[in-house]
Amino acid sequence: MPNIGGPELIVILLVALVVFGPRKLPELGRTVGQGLREFRRHTSGLTEELRGTLDPVVTAPAPSVTTVTAAPAAQPTEAPAPVNAQA
Repeated sequence: MPNIGGPELIVILLVALVVFGPRKLPELGRTVGQGLREFRRHTSGLTEELRGTLDPVVTAPAPSVTTVTAAPAAQPTEAPAPVNAQA
């Protein structure tokens, strides 16, 4: 989204002044402000309603953190000695 700086804002206000005139501009600003306030009020109400719906009523306790340690390594077993077949 592009940033609107000072010069751009002045151009927008001048165009609005030419299009709507000096008598209608304050009324237009007031109407836009009221519309934005209503929009914010309705969206915050909807957000609160959704949070109440999505949050579980009963929360499960947080699992406790346990430390897992590795089991001691098994000692290698010795292979059976080979049997000599000389007899």
